[in-house]
Amino acid sequence: AVLLPRPARGLTDRLYCGRRVCYEVLGVSRQASKAEIARAYRQLARQYHPDRYRGEPAGGEGGGAQAAHEKFLLIAAAYETLKDEETRKDYDYMLDHPEEYYRHYYHYYSRRLAPKVDVTIVILVTVCAISVFQFFSWWSSYNEAINYLASVPKYRIQATEIARQQGLLNKTKEKGKNRRSKEEIREEEEEIIKDIIKNKIDIKGGYQKPKIYDILLFQILLAPFYWCKYIVWYCWWIYCFTIKGQEYGVEEKLYIIRRYMKMSQSQFDSLEDHQKETFLERQLWIRENYEVYKQEQEEELKKKMAMDPRWKRYRRWMKNEGPGRLTFIDD
Repeated sequence: AVLLPRPARGLTDRLYCGRRVCYEVLGVSRQASKAEIARAYRQLARQYHPDRYRGEPAGGEGGGAQAAHEKFLLIAAAYETLKDEETRKDYDYMLDHPEEYYRHYYHYYSRRLAPKVDVTIVILVTVCAISVFQFFSWWSSYNEAINYLASVPKYRIQATEIARQQGLLNKTKEKGKNRRSKEEIREEEEEIIKDIIKNKIDIKGGYQKPKIYDILLFQILLAPFYWCKYIVWYCWWIYCFTIKGQEYGVEEKLYIIRRYMKMSQSQFDSLEDHQKETFLERQLWIRENYEVYKQEQEEELKKKMAMDPRWKRYRRWMKNEGPGRLTFIDD
């Protein structure tokens, strides 16, 4: 029944000006310009606006403030319909084709419920906000890593020795009028040690130094460039190693190993150099060798878990007092 054609009803109470024609409400013709429509609206609004109404008869439609208020609402609805070119076009089409009820219903409410703010602006503001939060979050993680390394004796001693060799710590101890308190000297020495750690230690992984090109906004802007670069690289890979059959280089071997391990580039870069050398020595870019290595790692992990005291306690608890076991404790 819903899919059957709806009989023509012409004007409806729920669309535009209801049973009244908007042009007739404003007293203009269908060929009226926007200026004529605006002029007619201003004249009627001054006459029927609730703030200006003082009890005069409401234009022959029954006196009283309530009638004037309803008349003003109808005038405002007519003006809102006719002042916009797109809405006016939809309304004229409804007058000419009253039988297409569902089409008129859809266009009316789609324009009424459409967001007033451009979606592009909303998306842009959201992306910028996420990018700012992302950048400052990375800086916070990076500073936490630096503070942690500055508290580790191994790195702190090395940084202190480098600072003394460069003569940075001697500058903090001044005499005479420029003499400072011990607290100020301690804070300056701490900053010097942290700066040396930042310059000498390459932190990788999730705590590495943030880069402006890694935030979401720049990633979206540079996405076409990255896609083109990947397509060119992939064609080069097919041509060199599939068609011509060249041998893999070190970078290509490490790339294949990383793909087998299902690790991201940042995760793989955080590995130690000796680990990568071990991967190359064992020729893990060959699928069979990687499967053997993977099985060995799984067996080693099982042995560690079997020997771990915490796992022993957990298994003992699961066996004796695990979930599903009923116990009765006497008072």
